[in-house]
Amino acid sequence: MISGGGTGGHIFPALAIAEAIRRQVPGAEILFVGAKGRMEMEKIPAAGYKIEGLWISGFDRKKILKNLTFPMKVISSMIRSFQLIRRFRPDVIVGVGGFASGPLLEAGARKKIPTLIHEQNSYAGITNKLLGKKADRICVAFDGMEKYFPQEKLILTGNPIRQDLLEKKYSAAEARDKLGIAPDAKVVLSLGGSLGARTLNQMFRDHASSIAAHPDIHFIWQYGSLYEAEYGACDTARLKNVTAMKFIEDMVLAYSAADLVVARAGALTLTELAALGKAAVLIPSPNVAEDHQTKNARQLENAGAAILLQDGEARELGIRKMIDMIDKEDELNRLRKNIISFYRPDADQIIAGEIVKLAKAS
Repeated sequence: MISGGGTGGHIFPALAIAEAIRRQVPGAEILFVGAKGRMEMEKIPAAGYKIEGLWISGFDRKKILKNLTFPMKVISSMIRSFQLIRRFRPDVIVGVGGFASGPLLEAGARKKIPTLIHEQNSYAGITNKLLGKKADRICVAFDGMEKYFPQEKLILTGNPIRQDLLEKKYSAAEARDKLGIAPDAKVVLSLGGSLGARTLNQMFRDHASSIAAHPDIHFIWQYGSLYEAEYGACDTARLKNVTAMKFIEDMVLAYSAADLVVARAGALTLTELAALGKAAVLIPSPNVAEDHQTKNARQLENAGAAILLQDGEARELGIRKMIDMIDKEDELNRLRKNIISFYRPDADQIIAGEIVKLAKAS
């Protein structure tokens, strides 16, 4: 059983692990468990896997009244987890983060079923820190995670990513030709995630004149589905040196064209940047649990592998920073060289191997 979700940063690694398990054990049965109403309830079936939903959500630290049903959700999800375990009889239970991981792995540990946690970020959240005390294996993507977990359980694996990012290949010239970008242009790619990032969008909207003043730089601006009405027809989106879109269908194409990427600092995004060796300006979201994106970005900044720009500064300084950097080839090359060291190939296969070991041992 594989549990977790809520964001693509949890869902895509979970799917990569499932695929790796089936490559190692072709007859393996896999059941996903997610949170009702969250995106995994659509994405997982679309990938060809069965999923069951729990009535669970996170604890809202800002709106306390929203937590009145939280105890009932926990009790309901624990009962449902025991029912699913009794029916499916898993050899191993895997948690990748997200609301549903807590109840299912807690129920699994109580039933003495081997459990494995995959922590994608450089800072462990409360749920995983609690689960780590009972888990049999803890796979992590960053060094130094013994601060949060028992060291004897830790395995440094990295984060799994979508295989198509590694398998599909375009040269920069081919990618720019397909995207209708001049071959001699410098290219900045802005990624706000599938839903979008308000600060990144405001940064582009508010600096149309600065962007227009640099026709030799082409900006690929992904503003996200939540913000199409607000930003899709603004002045910046209509500039000749801007390609604005709510969603990027072919990420390999966009990455291949880019000289510089500006993005949030979720674990999945950082793994993709490292795998592809992309120079990046990271603007961590302040609206995530434990401010973990800033901690992720700080690790790369300290290693000279990315530039960190705080969310509060980005709206005013972000476009200027990108324009200043884009012609500094030595600095871009330094970032590209250093970020590659954060990518660990075959993370999905290593994690799947540990899951298979636990299954055999049980």
